[in-house]
Amino acid sequence: MKRFFILLLVCLFFNINYAQTIDTTKLWKKGGVGSLNFNQVSLSNWAAGGENSISASAFVNLFANYQKEKTSWDNTLDMAYGMTKIGKANLRKSDDKIDLNSKYGHLAINNWYYSALINFKSQFADGYSYPNDSVVVSKFAAPAYILLSLGMDYKPNDFFSLYFSPATGKITIVNGQKLADAGAYGVDSGKTHREEFGAYITVAFKKDIIQNVSFSTKLDLFSNYAHNPQNIDVNWDAMLAFKINNYITANIATSLIYDDDTKIPIMKDINGVNTQIGEGARTQFKEVFGLGLSYKF
Repeated sequence: MKRFFILLLVCLFFNINYAQTIDTTKLWKKGGVGSLNFNQVSLSNWAAGGENSISASAFVNLFANYQKEKTSWDNTLDMAYGMTKIGKANLRKSDDKIDLNSKYGHLAINNWYYSALINFKSQFADGYSYPNDSVVVSKFAAPAYILLSLGMDYKPNDFFSLYFSPATGKITIVNGQKLADAGAYGVDSGKTHREEFGAYITVAFKKDIIQNVSFSTKLDLFSNYAHNPQNIDVNWDAMLAFKINNYITANIATSLIYDDDTKIPIMKDINGVNTQIGEGARTQFKEVFGLGLSYKF
């Protein structure tokens, strides 16, 4: 584990120093988009029933891509966070995401690049087993997923890439002793990390499909050679954004996750009580709709 972090720091140090030696005005494409969305419902003597609610969410997508002759270096950072309050209940987290990706490549032939990739996924804040807000089920770096990979990257244009690696190391980190002792997120009970080696594929697409409408998606697939390689880990994000004017946008974002090592409680209504009857791998799905302020740079 220590050797991994030493290697990661060396890679980051090399990348930072490399970036300082180039002409950023010509070789880099940088930008991003940020959005802040609100939703509020207020009821008074409402015969049909319902509860007051308020929610807010924000996301930031940043990119910095370098291209010079046969060398490319693509970097993205996607972050999101949301909170909601329904009735008299306490504030609850509704969205939480950190996804940092860095991919360095050297042209092999045509649109194929020899590439190395580093990816980090986690979240900002604690998550709870609602309605019980005293049981922590996740926190920053619990879980966190780190990928180190060598492979080939196919980039025929600026909006599409297909990366394949037969040699990928995946580390799952659970930085919380209670969660680690419970064997959460596939780590062995009492351990704070799990190491896997396998094959990895990631497909990314981002483009304005029609005027004022953009679509972006990223699909990650990982197969562990040593343990149930047929049970492929899936992480699929997609976003459809509609530009209303320079500062107001609407967007729909979805996330689909399947990890055979992450066990989800199986609930059943027994005599009117929602009761856990077991746990197992399940397809996780999240959809977020937002209408609010947006700024592109």
